[in-house]
Order: sequence, then structure tokens, then C-alpha cells
Amino acid sequence: MNNFIIIFFFLFLGLLLQKVKGFPVGFYKILNKIVVYVCLPAITLCHIPKIKWSNELLFPIGAGWITFILALAFFHFLGKRLGWSNKLIGCLILTAGLSNSSFLGYPIIEALFGKKGLETAILVDQPGTFVVVSTLGVFVAAFYSKGTPDTFGIIKKIILFPPFIMFVLACLMNVYDYELNLDLEFILLKIGSLVTPLALLSVGLQLSFDRKSRHLKFLRLGLLFKLVLVPVVILVLYVFIFNQHSEPIKITIMETAMAPMITGAILASTYGLKPKLSSMMVGFGIPISFLTLAIWYFIVSFI
Repeated sequence: MNNFIIIFFFLFLGLLLQKVKGFPVGFYKILNKIVVYVCLPAITLCHIPKIKWSNELLFPIGAGWITFILALAFFHFLGKRLGWSNKLIGCLILTAGLSNSSFLGYPIIEALFGKKGLETAILVDQPGTFVVVSTLGVFVAAFYSKGTPDTFGIIKKIILFPPFIMFVLACLMNVYDYELNLDLEFILLKIGSLVTPLALLSVGLQLSFDRKSRHLKFLRLGLLFKLVLVPVVILVLYVFIFNQHSEPIKITIMETAMAPMITGAILASTYGLKPKLSSMMVGFGIPISFLTLAIWYFIVSFI
């Protein structure tokens, strides 16, 4: 219960600070950098080395890739059939095809499944969603904006990205069974604990609502796909086809049911792919997802 209080407190604190006159408009960017470049690497370095690897881990890792490829196929063919612009198609792929598996996913999964659940959440996010947005996501953004993907630039961005560097380092530590110094681990855990308040404060500072937008019908379709269709597909695929019923599978389904990824929306906006719609996907998607996530948590409890 305390974790849920923290979630709503910092989310609404961000909303309130938007109304404070003189409060820095771009302050959320600073928070994002702290979370991405400091807190997430700390969490990765603490948890990944302790994971006992098995074939079951392919399920959480693969979820982000399946989600994005599904969105790519769905919105590309539907958009071409209905005559949508490339920018609209690209926007929906990037926002509906990527889950907010870290900023929202980490605190919510921790609240529902405890700190142990973070290990699965990190697997869904780091080698899954994060690598997808850094590779396929950038390619899609460039393609639908009629740009030319910079292959070298993408590879360089991935290699030099701090959370990815820490992920590789943590994987090596796991392989060679290397344990962190207890004092260092304590410090990293304290730094990692800042993810929840800082990330949700950042989300609250970015939430915006526009009920008169001409993008509403695309917003409804995008959120229906992201919050309902995607987790249904993962549920059917993992539980009924592959016959998986473990807690990591439940967490994976919950992660795929998260609201659209903020980074995906930023990427869409950067490439000129319907910035207003991408903002609405995040702004409306986050509060709506609290309701749909409650429903999905009820569903996975019976798996």
C-alpha cells in the first residue's frame, strides 16, 4: 500500500507543479537524465548479477520485441489500407509499440510483486524494450519521416548508453559469478530507490490533456492496441500456447500492459511524427493504464 501511495503522491505532485508560476518548464528533462543515467544503471548493476539464467528468461526479454513487431505490422498494414500518412503510422508504431517498462513499470511492479519482481522487470526493459527503441525504434522513426537511418550512429548510441553499458557489465558479472562489495551494493540500492519518486514526478510534470483534438480517434485506437490487445496476445502466446504459468510470466504480461513509453513518444516528436498525438498517447495513456493494469493484475492472478 505504501508503494501505491508513493506512486500517486509523486504523480499528482508533478501535476500540481505544472500550475506553479515560475516553476521551470523543462525540469522534467533533468529528472529524466538522473533516472536514465544514474538510477537505472544502479538498479541494473544490483539485480542482473544475481539472476539465475534459464530458458524461461527468454520470455520476458522477448516480450518487448514481440510487442513492437506486432505494432509495426498492425499499424503499417492498417494505415496503408486506410490511407493514413506515414507520419501518423510511424507515430502509432512508436507509441503503441513500446511499453513504459521502466519509469512506470519499475515502481508498479515493485508495488505489486516486491523487489524480487524488479529482476524480471529489468529483463523486460533493458535487453527488451530499451534495445528495441534504440534500434528498431530509431529505424522506424527515420523511415516514416522519410529520413535515412544512420546505422553507425545507432550502434554508437547503444554502445555508449549508460544503462546498456551497465547491463553488459552486469551480465559479465553474472557469468563470472562476481559479487559486489556490500557497501557499494548498499549505495547502489539507495540510488536505485530514487527511480520511483523521480520517474513519477517526471511523468506528472509531462502529463497534458486535450479533449478537443482531431487525433482522438487515433488516440483511442492506439491505446486500445497498447493497453488491451498487446497483453492479450502475450497472454495467449505465453500462457496458452507455451504453457507458462510462473510469476515472471505474470510480471511480463503486466509490463506489456503498461502505458506508452515516454522515450518512444519523444523519439516520434523528434522526427516530426505527429508530436501532438504522441504527447496525447502518453498524457492520456498513463492515467487510463492505472485502471487497465488493475484489471490485468486481477486476470494474471488466476494464471
